Amino acid sequence: MANAISASSEIVTYFTTLPLLELIAVVASLLYVVLAAKGSIWCWPAAILSTVLYTVIFYDVYLWMDSVLQLYYLLMAVYGWFCWHKNKPSNTQTDSNRLLYSQWTLQRHSRIIVLLTLVSLVLGWVMATYTLAHFPYLDSATTVFAVFATYLITQKVLENWLYFIVIDLVSIYLYVEKGLIPTAALFGSFVILAAYGYWQWRKQYKLQFTQEHNNLCINNSVAG
Repeated sequence: MANAISASSEIVTYFTTLPLLELIAVVASLLYVVLAAKGSIWCWPAAILSTVLYTVIFYDVYLWMDSVLQLYYLLMAVYGWFCWHKNKPSNTQTDSNRLLYSQWTLQRHSRIIVLLTLVSLVLGWVMATYTLAHFPYLDSATTVFAVFATYLITQKVLENWLYFIVIDLVSIYLYVEKGLIPTAALFGSFVILAAYGYWQWRKQYKLQFTQEHNNLCINNSVAG
């Protein structure tokens, strides 16, 4: 009980004493996930803001690899905004031109998971052999899979949220082991938001499927 109270106190103290720049970055990150879960295109401006700020923050504290990773996220945020804006619904746009919610087959995901696992093992070995990094294999795996899952969001692939649930759970373990309790708490909220995002996107996917089925029936009726 005492440990739980101490951890809670540490979390409150951490978030109430954050530097303004980092506080804005945290809020923007949470806003990005919430808006992405709702399928709102405004998630991408929030992502751009958070990644720009974290790029600066990580660079200033000499976490240069994390800073480089944020640059990738920045590029993906711009790319995602372009994809969603270009293919957003309009009165003049046909469904065939829209970026719709989609699901990938289990076989496809299985092949990708095997490939990403191999890449993670190679990077983990490099980090374990040539650096002083802690948890090199888990750290490499969360990074590699997060890079891929971010791309899935830009394409509105439903399963991206399942990837992020696993990634965030592993990240929580890493942060707890390193004593970064507030960061672990932040990623705990990301797990909940990812579950919410999966539920929302799955609901939209089913509605979309029903609408496409109804449109097909109407077209077949007219043609007949």
